[in-house]
Amino acid sequence: MNSNEFPMRVLRYTALFCSFFFFGSELIAQSAKADRWIAKKLPEIITEHRALVSLPNVPSRPEDMDRNAEWLRDAFEKRGFKFDILATETIPVLFAESAVDADLPTVLFYFHYDGQPVDPTAWDQDSPFVPVLKHQDEAGKWQMLEWEKTTGTIDPDWRIFGRSAADDKGPIMMFLSAVDFLRETGGKPAFNVKVIMDGEEESGSSGLLSTLEQHRERYAADHLIIMDGPAHPSNRPTLTFGCRGITGATLTVYGPRLAQHSGHFGNYAPNPVFRMAQLLATMKDEAGRVLIDGFYEGVEWDAETAAIMAAVPDDAREINDRLGVAVPEAVGRNYQESLQYPSLNIRGLTSGWTGEQTRTIVPDRAVAEIGIRLVVETDGERQLKLLRRHIEAQGYYLTDRDPTDDERQEHPKIAAFVSRKPVRAFRTELDSPTGKWLRQALEDAFGQAPVNIRTMGGTVPVTPMIEGLGVPAVIVPMVNMDNNQHSPNENLRLGNLVTGIKTCLAILSTPIP
Repeated sequence: MNSNEFPMRVLRYTALFCSFFFFGSELIAQSAKADRWIAKKLPEIITEHRALVSLPNVPSRPEDMDRNAEWLRDAFEKRGFKFDILATETIPVLFAESAVDADLPTVLFYFHYDGQPVDPTAWDQDSPFVPVLKHQDEAGKWQMLEWEKTTGTIDPDWRIFGRSAADDKGPIMMFLSAVDFLRETGGKPAFNVKVIMDGEEESGSSGLLSTLEQHRERYAADHLIIMDGPAHPSNRPTLTFGCRGITGATLTVYGPRLAQHSGHFGNYAPNPVFRMAQLLATMKDEAGRVLIDGFYEGVEWDAETAAIMAAVPDDAREINDRLGVAVPEAVGRNYQESLQYPSLNIRGLTSGWTGEQTRTIVPDRAVAEIGIRLVVETDGERQLKLLRRHIEAQGYYLTDRDPTDDERQEHPKIAAFVSRKPVRAFRTELDSPTGKWLRQALEDAFGQAPVNIRTMGGTVPVTPMIEGLGVPAVIVPMVNMDNNQHSPNENLRLGNLVTGIKTCLAILSTPIP
């Protein structure tokens, strides 16, 4: 270190400390200014969001994804970002960058620009890619509004309906709008900004993950913020510090070689549906707790962590009403605790025919799609082995295909077990440097602590990116919980659009200690 470098560093860090010390009052003033700016600009923001949502974005049509990429290129370059479209063997990864000061930390923001497939006939509008504005009438039904209404007084409970209106084009628009505010008011981010936009998040992020080695230095950052998922149902600013992983298997239990006449062979040919039902019933008790030996092993927490989860303002009655259940499963003492455990789920079950196709048969097979959600303490491969071992302990001979004739003669109970590669869970501690910075930023901006969720129930497929880059990650979910994500009639509440812009602004404006 030369003789001039040390005093310069002291001055730099002293300035940073002072700016952070006085930042609370400055941020309050900026928040009021932002409120006025958003109120004025909201019609333009809605129009730009509407244009983005109008672009079909299902990855099975690469030409549509290219149009999204070009739209986003224009949007980011207009705001001063350097922008690249990174080719992969599948869908391109979009990368934007805004350098502020080489001496400042770098934050990498993650979004995705793809959406789930659509069934237009299931939507209450002409097309999922022709966004519409709606309000809820006194009977609780959603009624169309003219877009011109957004030029007047805007009700925060109005919603924009369209595929990806919330997941994940809503957060992209919130981020871009926060950048607009800074640019138009003479401000700039408090750190260097990098942005990744994934074109295959809904199908596993294979394109993005294939670029990690090649672009490791380009993606390098001090903090990673994942801008995806729904906020707490209260719509208060929310931080989520981890997510569950996922794995699963297709389980097929076999009966006769071919479906048989139930009159001739009922009471003789073993029925695979009953066998499947009996087998699945050994995996959980009536309260929903998994009975597979070792399934919950290693999952524990202290009183401080329990208090963090209990502080989340969940309303159990409201959750149960929304689900239409009287009593939830008893894995955890509350909703948040239930998400800290690995889960075993039957996500699909088929055999024979139903409805008008019903036939008087003994089916030849029953198929169960088994899903396992993982937490940090549970390894996916180990959970699959525990499941296999449990099935074998019930007397089943397991294969990875349909059984041969010889196997049918030799083994009275046969099942095929085909598993899927696990995606790991991740979790960042609330008191990590990333957690403390984000919590303070949102508390200063909104005048109250954000809702802090230790682990969300869903899975983001970019855990390998978090691990590969070696960067702490926190999820900042901003869209409304009841957005019908992945389903017909997906929507974004306008109140969440506004809160999301302010959330992005608070993060972009807050220096990193």
